[in-house]
Amino acid sequence: MAERMQILGVPVDPMTMQEAVAKITTRTLEGKQTFVVTANAEIIMMCQENPAYKEIVSNKADIVLADGAGAVWAGRYKGYEVPERVAGYDLYRNLLDQGRQHEMKSFFFGGSPAIAETAKTKVEELYPGVKVVGTHNGYFKDEDVPDIIDEINQSGADYLFIALGAPKQENWIMAHKDELKCKLFMGIGGSFDVLAGKMERAPKWMQDASLEWLFRLYKQPSRFMRMMALPKFVLKVIFSK
Repeated sequence: MAERMQILGVPVDPMTMQEAVAKITTRTLEGKQTFVVTANAEIIMMCQENPAYKEIVSNKADIVLADGAGAVWAGRYKGYEVPERVAGYDLYRNLLDQGRQHEMKSFFFGGSPAIAETAKTKVEELYPGVKVVGTHNGYFKDEDVPDIIDEINQSGADYLFIALGAPKQENWIMAHKDELKCKLFMGIGGSFDVLAGKMERAPKWMQDASLEWLFRLYKQPSRFMRMMALPKFVLKVIFSK
């Protein structure tokens, strides 16, 4: 495994998809809790602007992976060996596929009403035998949290996939990890939406050409201001070298 790299003060583990899945699965089988962050340029830039969030990603997460062309480019630009991008959506699906071989149970938390349920149905079609033992949408109040935690614990889930968007999903994990019995905690952004068919993913050739960001912008012009984080990120990395 390549040396852990630092991108604008955020530690990132340069793994292949296969290495990431193997490490997470091994830790789960050993009964260890694992908090995973898939860090793209936008998340790394959020860390620059939000010290509390940077503390979570840098010092509380067990594994931080390079999700996005920006993170991979930054690592290579700074001289690190970065084998490949580990996209959160692909990691999520690989973990579900691998997890069914070990009878791991998953809970889907987040997304719009009915989206997590639709994602569950789709996953069960894609990976026969997968165990999704509960779902809960992302619309809740603070007073609902104890009941949500109890629901997750009662389900017996090993994997908790949370789609609340960054930084909310990582903040929620950090705030409640000690109350939960799950072994894996991972924020997955809009992955339920993609699985449920609400959001389209970029064609494979665009993913391979590191142009997935452009496809997202084309599909969701409202993301323009969020996308401005990418050129800022590039300049910040260049001037930090």
